[in-house]
Amino acid sequence: MTLKPMPSPEEVLQLIPSGVSLDTLRDKGVVPLRISGGVMSVALSALSAFTEAQLIASKAGMSCDTEIYPASDIQHLIRSLYDIKSGIVQDTLSSIEEVNDLSELARQEVMSDTVDAPVIRLVNGIIVESLKERATDIHIEPYEDRVTVRYRVDGVLLDKYSLSKGHQAPVTSRIKVMANLDIAERFVPQDGRIGISLGERMVDIRVSSLPTQHGERLVMRLLDKARGLLSLEELGMKPDERKRLEELIRRPNGMILFTGPTGSGKSTSLYAILQALARPQVNIITVEDPIEYDLPGVGQVQVNDKAGLTFSSSLRSILRQDPDIIMIGEMRDFDTAHIGIQSSLTGHLVLSTLHTNDSISAVTRLIDMGIEPYLVSGSLLGVVAQRLVRRICPHCREEVPASGVILQHGIDMAWRGKGCEKCRGTGYIGRFGLYEQFDVTPEIQA
Repeated sequence: MTLKPMPSPEEVLQLIPSGVSLDTLRDKGVVPLRISGGVMSVALSALSAFTEAQLIASKAGMSCDTEIYPASDIQHLIRSLYDIKSGIVQDTLSSIEEVNDLSELARQEVMSDTVDAPVIRLVNGIIVESLKERATDIHIEPYEDRVTVRYRVDGVLLDKYSLSKGHQAPVTSRIKVMANLDIAERFVPQDGRIGISLGERMVDIRVSSLPTQHGERLVMRLLDKARGLLSLEELGMKPDERKRLEELIRRPNGMILFTGPTGSGKSTSLYAILQALARPQVNIITVEDPIEYDLPGVGQVQVNDKAGLTFSSSLRSILRQDPDIIMIGEMRDFDTAHIGIQSSLTGHLVLSTLHTNDSISAVTRLIDMGIEPYLVSGSLLGVVAQRLVRRICPHCREEVPASGVILQHGIDMAWRGKGCEKCRGTGYIGRFGLYEQFDVTPEIQA
């Protein structure tokens, strides 16, 4: 049997769906070859990889046709893809106009020699591209033979680039310089912050470094202020859910908590509430780390641990500022929780967040932190637990027969996104909130 000639690596690179990494192709021994009439032809060397080939085609929203090729040919093509993609990272990103206000580089000499100079454009390009992709986090992960760059988009991590080990040191140093971290310290975790300006678009980036077996792992949390604030009506709550929450926040004193994992939208909900409550007759003060958005008419305090301005010390000072409403970014320890509860018992409305899986667990979490049960029952008005779930792409969604839990609830048909250019083959665009509210009634208090 005569095999069709393989297409060029440049052609193949255009066929790989979003969310499918070169590492996956290499490990599974499969690679897309061509597309014709809604059918993707995928090369494989063993029938055991047939399921993986089908999955790749489905992520592109196509049916699958397989072709058998020698494993050596497939791996040679994949190696060429690695080489090209690494070159694309440098060549295409170097053409991106350099962003001037990335950070005040106190130690510019780190990147001054000609060998390392392109890394400035490389890092800038990675950040700019992440914003185009609507990413909330950038992960730079070192391994034995490569450095992987991943973006978290709509709550899911997607492989973006695979860099050579030679990029690791300059990329890490560049980001640490931007975040005012100690580039000489490679064996201790560090945290920093970068503020960048893209025209009129302001982005705050929180940087965390962690020493690992193969070098420092970096995670950058992106706070894009251009995404704007949401109102209570825009949070996605059902009308009855929103009405219950509005009744809580109109109370003159007490404590309201929002719970959920990191990245579940708790801060967004708090900002929506503060906007609804802000008016000239009310004094609102917040303690945050970091301040994500500027709120007109609200006094916002930025925590600075190095200067001794912690959540608890800030709260003690805030109580002397005659506040009506206090927002605490996070109840991290006993002192913060205790001061917050005492404030709610002395005529203030207190809003804050906790890390628990559901609303009722906030009660046990406060008690575990050392708060007396009678203080919890006397101060807590209610708890809202929330999650963000991905929204099916409206451009490529299709009806499919329901199965599993959905079918058990008497629903015969469901929707799925088959993947398209708009959603980059994932089947999802954006997220919306799911909420669970627990109100502390007189019966529960007793």
